[in-house]
Amino acid sequence: MALIGIDLGGTKIYGVVLKGDEVMAEAKAKTPIHGGPLAVVDGVAALVEELGGVDGIDGVGVGAPGAVVAGGVIEQAPNLPGWVEPFSLGPALSEALGGSPVVVDNDVNVGTIAELRMGAARGATELLGVFVGTGIGGALVLCGKLRRGPAGVAGELGHVVVRSGGRLCGCGGRGHLEAYAGRAALERRARTLDAKGRDTQLVELAKAKRMTSGVFAKALAAGDAVANELVDEAVVALGTGIASAVTLLDLELVVVGGGLADRLGPAFVGRIEQAVRSELFVSRSALRVVPAELGDRGGAIGAALVAADGAP
Repeated sequence: MALIGIDLGGTKIYGVVLKGDEVMAEAKAKTPIHGGPLAVVDGVAALVEELGGVDGIDGVGVGAPGAVVAGGVIEQAPNLPGWVEPFSLGPALSEALGGSPVVVDNDVNVGTIAELRMGAARGATELLGVFVGTGIGGALVLCGKLRRGPAGVAGELGHVVVRSGGRLCGCGGRGHLEAYAGRAALERRARTLDAKGRDTQLVELAKAKRMTSGVFAKALAAGDAVANELVDEAVVALGTGIASAVTLLDLELVVVGGGLADRLGPAFVGRIEQAVRSELFVSRSALRVVPAELGDRGGAIGAALVAADGAP
């Protein structure tokens, strides 16, 4: 069975062709910043063509940020530019691909499925996947099965409140974890501090362009005070949110992935584990907080796996 998996992110679209457990081809492109959902459909369709098109392909899966409900509808996607209304991504992309079957699920759901079947969570039955990238995503596996919930947002850790009445989140809420630990929120905070006179290499390195995960890694390596402050704050916020989920659900495994976490590496994940342990109600020697294994490919691989499973 040959499948195409697409990881639709706030900054890039990444795709793979998957046969069995082997990635046969891969490609990536920038996520359109103008044109809203229709531009995204065109961008994904173009990437599918770059991967060789849909001839001989048994299905296409898409992992998309935000709340995804039945029928491939994205209800809300605060990290996709111009995405302000619910949009039926699955049917629209299927039409653009000549009627090929398309399955859409939340990006962190599919990334967690990939880690469960082929990565750091192999053999687990109870786990939380946390992906630290442009935003913060979360997914839950309970009794060996992905838990989506009646509204399709189970595990959305990024929109758990870690500070009541705190910073404005991209979704419009306040005090959400994503507002303290998502890369986009960290960039906004860095530029605000720089404008107030706190010079930082984050702005010097990025200039007017996006403040990528690589920029954060370079600034941290150079000992930049603002970068260290922001990442310290992100670690504390992540520890608070994850510890709450672990306590509520009695979990023993947390897998941490996403662009920023992958770039900052195992030391960053280790700091998150320490922050989680410091907030736990009951000490748990068996708790593991581990880096995701599949890296950039994980979301696209998971999307392909979901395409094989059919509509969620």
